[in-house]
Amino acid sequence: MKDLNILNQYRLTAEEKGFYGAEGDSRNGIFKVFVDGRSFFCIASNGGGWEHVSVSPCSQKRKTCPTWEEMCAIKDMFFENDEAVVQYHPPKSDYVNNHPYCLHLWKPTNQEIPRPPKLFV
Repeated sequence: MKDLNILNQYRLTAEEKGFYGAEGDSRNGIFKVFVDGRSFFCIASNGGGWEHVSVSPCSQKRKTCPTWEEMCAIKDMFFENDEAVVQYHPPKSDYVNNHPYCLHLWKPTNQEIPRPPKLFV
């Protein structure tokens, strides 16, 4: 994960984010970022062996998850170009749905994510 202080202009203050608490640091925080004029709330965190960014549209009118292109742009904001991150599809028994249009980016901190050969992708 990048040093998130580079995104400080998008970082939400305690007043703006209400119940979330602390302002964050170089690896944690709440941000309002923009992709092609559309706004997204991003919650970045690390801990338990994972770096994580949740992404949801800011607009209450938007009733869809972020697109692939939007997630790619947000991945580039929070992670380095040479870092692989994943969006998991866990077993249904592990689903947690706190927001119907939220997607997540995950990266383990203690191991490389296995990837298929480039030829297969």
